Amino acid sequence: AGSRWRIAIAAWGTTQWAVTIGSLPLLLLFFQQFSLISPLANAIAIPIISFIITPLALLSVVLPSGWMSWLLQLDHALLSLLMEMLIRMAELPVIERPAPPPVAVGLAILGVVWLLMPRGVPACWVGILLLLPALFFQPVRPDTGKARVTVLDVGQGLAVHVQTAGHDLLYDTGPAFSADANSGERILLPYLRAEGVRRLDSLVVTHQDNDHSGGAEAVLTGIPVAEVRSSLSQNHPARLIAGARHQPCVAGQTWDWDGVRFTMLHPGRAADDSPGSKTNDVACVLRVEAGGLSALLTSDIEAVSEAELLQGQAGQLASDVLVVPHHGSRSSSTAAFIAATRPRWVIFPVGYLNRFRHPNAQVWARWAATGAGMWRTDAAGVVSVHLAPGGPRFETARAAAPRYWHGR
Repeated sequence: AGSRWRIAIAAWGTTQWAVTIGSLPLLLLFFQQFSLISPLANAIAIPIISFIITPLALLSVVLPSGWMSWLLQLDHALLSLLMEMLIRMAELPVIERPAPPPVAVGLAILGVVWLLMPRGVPACWVGILLLLPALFFQPVRPDTGKARVTVLDVGQGLAVHVQTAGHDLLYDTGPAFSADANSGERILLPYLRAEGVRRLDSLVVTHQDNDHSGGAEAVLTGIPVAEVRSSLSQNHPARLIAGARHQPCVAGQTWDWDGVRFTMLHPGRAADDSPGSKTNDVACVLRVEAGGLSALLTSDIEAVSEAELLQGQAGQLASDVLVVPHHGSRSSSTAAFIAATRPRWVIFPVGYLNRFRHPNAQVWARWAATGAGMWRTDAAGVVSVHLAPGGPRFETARAAAPRYWHGR
């Protein structure tokens, strides 16, 4: 009997080992994380569910009603204890890694197959070496003095990731889709994890319109954030979470990271909560300079704010790359502002078939008349701009990973 138990336990252990190792490449590819505690959780949960919880539930169906009630209560109590324990295990840290490239995933799959070969196959340990590229892959960051500006596709909203050699800034956080879903948890945190970003040096929430601030709370609770700059009202939940890390974004703020210059151009005053004040009028405008090039992030400013910038910051508006104000709304992108910025490339952050019909046809025509290169996130997906000497260099998600459903 003891021998049979040892064989059964050994077989079970082998199965757990195979499942844990076998799922590792796909977990890294799709979720960029795996749990070291999962084998223990399975070791506890599977036998209890298989040999206690399920049999008791089935037995209660065939026994008299007096027994049924007692058995179901016992079953429920045991299941509650099990779930409480699993919840505690789920709160333990998981191993997070950047998304490995396809080549590394392919090598990892070969490594798994080699590791799980039957006894007698020589040098199975070599499979571990094939797992290492996927486990220790690190995405390439910009060199000192260079930056990568990535306009994410969050639908009808805005979120921009600015990365330097050693720092990361997130400019806006996209919309909240419902009370239970938002861009922060659905898009931004998975994206940052896949890019190997473990903390944000700065989070800029330009103003409190939902399509710009909807994911802020999820970001602040989901990843360490060193500082927050915003035009949020004092009682906004994201500002309350930020606490002492928060400071209002005001024109004139400047800082340098790794040879990259950041300058806040707008608003000219800190936001207030006065009745009738328009949130778009205090939206944070940020200029990024790297590699002899510049990018201007304009949030939702409208004609009034554009006029203020022309009056007080005209000398800093000319840019190589510009994220079009207010998603291409007709209330923005005045002729004078376009003439002052003179970008060579413009990016429209818009949602597919959005209800506002952004970008406005006349605004699109005004920008197109300048001869600037035109990008829009609903057609190109994520648009990434490398600010470096000889650039900028653009990459788009749909060009990098085309799918048949994208059309032509």
